Amino acid sequence: MASHEDAVTSLDAARADTSFFGHPRGLSTLFFTEMGERFSYYGMRAILIYYMTHKIAEGGLEFGLPQAGAVYGLYTAMVYLLCLGGGWVADRITGQRRAVLIGGVMIAVGEFCLAIPSETSFYCGLVLLMMGTGMLKGNVSTIVGQLYKQGDPRRDSGFSLFYMGINLGALISPLVVPLVAKYYGYRMGFAVAGFGMLGGLLQYVLGGKHLGSAGAHPATTGDAEKDRRQKRSAALAVGSGLAFFAILAALGAAGVITFTATMISNTLGWCLLAIVVVVFSWLIFGAGWSIEERKRSAAILVLFVASALFWASFEQAGSTLSLFAQDSTNRMVLGWEFPAGWFQNVESSVVVILAPVFAWLWLGLGRRNAEPSSPTKFCIALFLGGSAFAILVPASIMAAHGTRVAIWWLIGTYLLQGLGELCLSPVGLSALSKLAPARAAGFMMGLWFLSNSIGNWTAGKAASVSSSVPLPTLFGAVAAFTFVAALVLAVLIRPTKKLMSGIN
Repeated sequence: MASHEDAVTSLDAARADTSFFGHPRGLSTLFFTEMGERFSYYGMRAILIYYMTHKIAEGGLEFGLPQAGAVYGLYTAMVYLLCLGGGWVADRITGQRRAVLIGGVMIAVGEFCLAIPSETSFYCGLVLLMMGTGMLKGNVSTIVGQLYKQGDPRRDSGFSLFYMGINLGALISPLVVPLVAKYYGYRMGFAVAGFGMLGGLLQYVLGGKHLGSAGAHPATTGDAEKDRRQKRSAALAVGSGLAFFAILAALGAAGVITFTATMISNTLGWCLLAIVVVVFSWLIFGAGWSIEERKRSAAILVLFVASALFWASFEQAGSTLSLFAQDSTNRMVLGWEFPAGWFQNVESSVVVILAPVFAWLWLGLGRRNAEPSSPTKFCIALFLGGSAFAILVPASIMAAHGTRVAIWWLIGTYLLQGLGELCLSPVGLSALSKLAPARAAGFMMGLWFLSNSIGNWTAGKAASVSSSVPLPTLFGAVAAFTFVAALVLAVLIRPTKKLMSGIN
């Protein structure tokens, strides 16, 4: 077994490498792993709402819009909520490296379950995708952070490059998967998404040697016996939790307990709120944290709320905006109607093209001590997110009068969303990796993705009511709410920077 000194040397060597555009070579391994996972996720998401709402004769499940919206919001919210549990499992039991591998396998199996013509298999596939993404997504980002020493000026730039990998997957899959689904059926589309994840896993295993010891072991207390007790307790907690949900599923299947997607979704909303209150109360007021850690946790809370509000508008790309693309947008080009899911390619294209530009911009401004702080970047992101929906209000008014609007309305919306995403998501990952206590890095990264969970849940709720609320009203409300959030955050920029203890 490698000694502690060997592990440190291995990690130092990985950090010192500059062979991937000036960054550690291990970043390329994580880049393509996340690219495969996002290919799987965004490909599946591009056809999910259509699969659920289309008629059985068309290869769909024929769910009503309220049920489909509830399932969509529940799935996408749980995908990110379980990052919290995935980070905790990695910290206590597996380490981030094994957690990513386990999660990738579960995601691939989940996609193949969706390809089986059975409603039961559909729900089993969704559960596997939720759990697998929870194990993989937060932990792969944590490993990225470990490839850089504290204070390394390459960190924000590295996360921007990593984020380009995320969006390369998100760029390619909405082109490929909806087209496959259009001509070969939805189930074949899900299978293609599964193969994308398998490709990412293969290169992750082959490229693991470039990661050094980053993420190789669970967090340690410094006491070997205490670490073993902690690991046993954590394994028991995980096993008990899985057994509890298995029993609930069995009772539901037997008809002893009645569950509906709407009921579960509503319950999840209250659970998300409770988790946020409990976790941040513990981080800010609980025993065992230093004064500096408490202040940084308070700063994380401000960024967390801003992130959740941004994703609440952004994640409607797969729900209300997808339905607007299908029902109210003229998609005819040279006599051929392209798949509605292709619109989701626009935002990813923006990110892929401009991520290197933003990485260069932050580095250049940083050298001049002029780089905006993380709260300032978040404020800009919220303003762009509000603008994205504001421009859809006149388009939705025209659509309400029976006009199929031009594609440029949605393209403009996705363009603004992509710019906002570049100002928030990679910046948030980088800030979290600097602000989080090292002893709870995986847990804190999972906590960060809880903001995505809240945003996705809200987006699903918006889809559920879109059949009863006029779209101009819905889009206008989303725009106004996001603009107000941007103004509030602008007021909080200076006090939040003080809480960050000198971290930009």
